[in-house]
Amino acid sequence: MTIYDFTVRKSDGSRVPLYAFEGKPVVIINTASKCTFTPQFADLQSLYEQYRASGVEFIGFPCNQFGEQEPGSNQEAESFCQINYGVKFPIYGKLEVNGDNAHPLFDYLRKAAPFKGFDDSNMNAKLLKMMITEKNPEWLLGDSIKWNFTKFLINRQGEVVARFEPTDEMDLLRRSIEAQLHT
Repeated sequence: MTIYDFTVRKSDGSRVPLYAFEGKPVVIINTASKCTFTPQFADLQSLYEQYRASGVEFIGFPCNQFGEQEPGSNQEAESFCQINYGVKFPIYGKLEVNGDNAHPLFDYLRKAAPFKGFDDSNMNAKLLKMMITEKNPEWLLGDSIKWNFTKFLINRQGEVVARFEPTDEMDLLRRSIEAQLHT
């Protein structure tokens, strides 16, 4: 199984088969407009601009499961990213990433790249872990996505090669993209 087996919806509701990205490295992100990590849009857009000419694609999927930080419509989520962060990579339709109503793509991503734990030397990771422990301890179990701005790097064959937590340094993602471009 690969991401090419899934179909998703754009913000306008139209369906997109992910095999449209066949042969390209892809970064898939669950996003939110009102999150502490929302400023990562600027870094993600910068990486997109840096690697777009090399064929790397980025896809954002707004999600309202974490603290209801994406309360608006699909179009509001997309507009927010474009207006406030100059995001030019596609922001698709809202979906759920965990639980019974999780989109099958995210079920696949979570199982292909399980959660490996938070970096306890990273203060933001410690704070996020404390908050989740207090408010939603069940999210710490298993392969669930822990918060907004979890990123998955997909290789040219449509396979998940890495998972990045919201607290991971953006340079880790950049180096992993570079590695995919040389394979």
